[in-house]
Amino acid sequence: MLAEMLTPVDPVRLAIYASPWPTLLIMSSYLVFVFKLGPKLMEGRKPFELRTFIKFYNIGQVLYNATIIYYGAHFLFYLDTYDLKCIKPLPLDHRHKDYERWMTNLYAINKMIDLSETVVFVLRKKYKQISFLHVFHHVIMAGMCYFIITFNGHGGILFPFCLINAVVHGFMYTYYYLSSLNEALQKSIWWKKYITIIQLLQFMIIMVIFLRMMMDPNCSTPPFTNYLVGIIIPSFTILFINFFYKSYILPGKKHAKQPQNTENKN
Repeated sequence: MLAEMLTPVDPVRLAIYASPWPTLLIMSSYLVFVFKLGPKLMEGRKPFELRTFIKFYNIGQVLYNATIIYYGAHFLFYLDTYDLKCIKPLPLDHRHKDYERWMTNLYAINKMIDLSETVVFVLRKKYKQISFLHVFHHVIMAGMCYFIITFNGHGGILFPFCLINAVVHGFMYTYYYLSSLNEALQKSIWWKKYITIIQLLQFMIIMVIFLRMMMDPNCSTPPFTNYLVGIIIPSFTILFINFFYKSYILPGKKHAKQPQNTENKN
């Protein structure tokens, strides 16, 4: 059972995903730099500004995710690919298999690129932004791409999740770009908190799709995918709910409990 579950599904994979070692090397290097090497190198140094880099990075991410959304929607809804009632990876001899591989790899590589955000935090000495949620989310999304592509196959049930996630990141990086222009514009963006709400909605949507497939006796998913979705999605949901509560609800409660100014001015 275990051997079957861990048997690679698609022999055609990018070199970076041909074995677990490149992913392990990138993930370990990332963690060592973020928590040890980076802060040590920045000790006694002034933080880098990197404002120009950040602006171009955010614009690049908006365009990158827009590309995923466009071609992903074309693949999912226009081409003859998935049965939306039972979304499974295409057969290896399917005429659109290379398209599916390309879209999956396009998304997966971007999760590696996302790791650079934490590197920028370190170089700017924005250590408070390197939260457990931030690091956990980036490591899981980038590190799990190897296991997903290897043991689930390119595409399948996780394809709509990646498409929705690209939509969320499109909104998120648009906010990051606008907020990087000037402080006044950053304070005027009222829809910041709704990005987290959209992130939570995407977890709910993928769980609904997944549970619907699980309940269909004629639709089976790889065992590895079952464990992955059953553990990772609830974990993300709990962490993002906690983030939303601490960032947007708790401050309001604290403000409401503050005593009113009743100073006698007579």
